[in-house]
Amino acid sequence: MLPEIIASEKLRADALQRLIRGTLAGLAVFATLGTVTAVWINPFFVRMTPVGPWELGATTLTAILVGVIIGLWVPQCRLRTSGAGGVASFLGIACPTCNKVLMLIFGGPALLAWFDPVRPYLAVAGVIIMSFAAMRALRAYRDFRMSAGGTVNASSTSFGSNK
Repeated sequence: MLPEIIASEKLRADALQRLIRGTLAGLAVFATLGTVTAVWINPFFVRMTPVGPWELGATTLTAILVGVIIGLWVPQCRLRTSGAGGVASFLGIACPTCNKVLMLIFGGPALLAWFDPVRPYLAVAGVIIMSFAAMRALRAYRDFRMSAGGTVNASSTSFGSNK
């Protein structure tokens, strides 16, 4: 009876730690991404093109998915898919003429003529890719918990652990 209670307490503590970690990560990404892409008016960045009606939603979904992925992360997870989705979301949300790298590659007129109309699709693609990464993280987390026999070792669940 006592081992089951201890295991249950460890699972609750792990779930709370994951919830806090995922929530903080999601909030940090929301604040950072929204500020850097100037989705809202802020003193740090000025947007040269108007904010589209879909950009705040894409920012919110990206932040939620980052929170889920980080909250469910286990050592068996690979972050490559979520990183690709994050980059696609960022490029889809960000002001095309404010991005110096894109401006150097394409030039201003080409950005507005060719890249700007594609941005909503790029943001949607980024959210879809991150959704797949979140599903893979959930699957890896479930497998990890089942392979641990229903118990979670606190040292094996820390983010960035190499075990």
